[in-house]
Amino acid sequence: MIETTTDRNRIITDLLNGMQTALRQIVPMNYNLGAPQLSGEALTLHYGILIGFTGDIKGRLIIAGEKAVFGSIGEKMFGMQLEEEMLVSFSGELGNMLAGGIATQIVEKGFAIDITVPTVMQGNTTLSGYEKAIKITAAFDEAGELDLYLLLN
Repeated sequence: MIETTTDRNRIITDLLNGMQTALRQIVPMNYNLGAPQLSGEALTLHYGILIGFTGDIKGRLIIAGEKAVFGSIGEKMFGMQLEEEMLVSFSGELGNMLAGGIATQIVEKGFAIDITVPTVMQGNTTLSGYEKAIKITAAFDEAGELDLYLLLN
């Protein structure tokens, strides 16, 4: 259980490091990861994946970007174009794989964490009701950018 600010800061650092490790292990593309940025504003997106974290830390992982970016990543991973329902299904599974990779990293650090089923968000979506949002942008050489958000309660 997280009892101190030091524990909370450590798990946030571990979550961010786990995000980078999961991206490197799962997505077979070169990318540059931007510096983490804090945001206190409501998050607005048009396409993305939401996965909840429960356990020692509660929050959500949001992976947001253009559908074309998810499609390019899917094409690189599976060698074929993904469209419509296949793209939506892949997007949710990509979120699930990334969140699972992050959770594995956190468990190895001694924290208890579990993830929820991914939710694909399409259209104009605004998220609020969280204490802190940390944003990191992953710029993929061949696909474009995905914004990864850790929304912490």
